[in-house]
Amino acid sequence: MAHYSGSAGQVDAAAEVTGIKSWTLDYTVDILDVTDFDDAGVKAYVVGCSGWSGSFEGYKDGAPLPLAGAAVSLALKETQTATQKWTGSAYITGMHINTSHDGIVTYSYDFQGTGALVIATA
Repeated sequence: MAHYSGSAGQVDAAAEVTGIKSWTLDYTVDILDVTDFDDAGVKAYVVGCSGWSGSFEGYKDGAPLPLAGAAVSLALKETQTATQKWTGSAYITGMHINTSHDGIVTYSYDFQGTGALVIATA
């Protein structure tokens, strides 16, 4: 099984977001309880809607992305291989700036996907 270094990852939100050092993606599905009297006390479920959200963070390197609420075309790249990226439309739902007297200015962003997520391939 192949392993990949995350050192070549990247985040694009209309254009490359510079200074980013990590990103996370949560791709989930709702499980809906459909238990009724006919199930004789054993729970039954069906798959509902899927959704995706996540965050990315890094060091200040240029101007920040638009403020929370902005719609972006997002590409989360695992490596620089063209097919190893997750893409879709998302809203920036949070922006967090951290500045301290003994550290580096960092930015982190939260996002909520809307619509389909194009899944990375090998």
